[in-house]
Amino acid sequence: MILVTGATGILGRLIVLELLKQGKKVRATKRKSSNINDVKHSFQFYTENPEEFFNKIEWIDVDFDDIDSLKTALINVEEVYHCAAKVSFHPDDRKEMYHSNIVGTRNLLFACENSSVKKFCFVSSVAVLDGTDENGKVTEDSNFNPKLHHSKYAKSKHFSEMEVWRASAEGLKTVIINPGVIIGSGNWQSSSGEIFGTFEKFPYAMSGSSNCVDVRDVANIAIALMERNIFGERFLIISENKKLVEVANLIRQQLGKSQAKVLPKWILNVGYFLNLLLGWLIPPLRLLNRINIQAVTSHHLLSNNKIKERLDYQFIPITESIDFHLKNYIKDHQKSSK
Repeated sequence: MILVTGATGILGRLIVLELLKQGKKVRATKRKSSNINDVKHSFQFYTENPEEFFNKIEWIDVDFDDIDSLKTALINVEEVYHCAAKVSFHPDDRKEMYHSNIVGTRNLLFACENSSVKKFCFVSSVAVLDGTDENGKVTEDSNFNPKLHHSKYAKSKHFSEMEVWRASAEGLKTVIINPGVIIGSGNWQSSSGEIFGTFEKFPYAMSGSSNCVDVRDVANIAIALMERNIFGERFLIISENKKLVEVANLIRQQLGKSQAKVLPKWILNVGYFLNLLLGWLIPPLRLLNRINIQAVTSHHLLSNNKIKERLDYQFIPITESIDFHLKNYIKDHQKSSK
């Protein structure tokens, strides 16, 4: 039995599906309020037999604050893919994010002790990596630098990783993957799933770059690392480094929209000062802090050489990825508008 946490998320649901395609038995965690029908709906984008695979999932409601709940979820489980996480860049979400990501991971790993679990894959983020190599690229050796300013999300993922490394030192076979911005189908109103709707609605893009990867690549790599028993390491999972305006225009062109314009940094700086003055009164302004502005105006080159060489892996080009998932987005929204 394999347990996938965060199975209603854009990545977790596809890991579940790919494991089911291999004939594996999968138990999937969810909240009581989760919309699992959206998971079944999104399966149609990846298989011709969505309902058949969906009906094979053993769903379980899990409370990550309740160790007994986690231990129940882990009964007869030998492998865990931990995808569950709170993703936010709003400072008001700090406490919830720290608790969900750090404490939740710690509790899950504690529940794994003295259980049947032999393998553990943790989904982290490229946000935890700092510094570059001699070629000016961020690699797996670019460790988190506590002296630098980081988003609360990056900090939550860094300290979650520390929990995983601790479990690894105590004998659990663990591997960490650090994906970039995941492009996938379904979950259109959440996390990276919002990318299509955002660039459809707004004719602007930030001046920085993004490190993108197709959800199918992330799922396949995570499963391959576990199958090949590659543990005690982390792997950067990105396909390409692309300017945000390029991504915006790839999307807007297919939607019949005008070319996106780069939003000047001075406008963001004005927003930052408005945040200082009125952020207490207008919560959305609090997103315009120094860390977030730096993130969307910076150009960080990330290397995917390690995973390509280890697995002899070829990534889906971002143009193909956007084309595939955008068609699914258009199809969904055409149906909803009828």
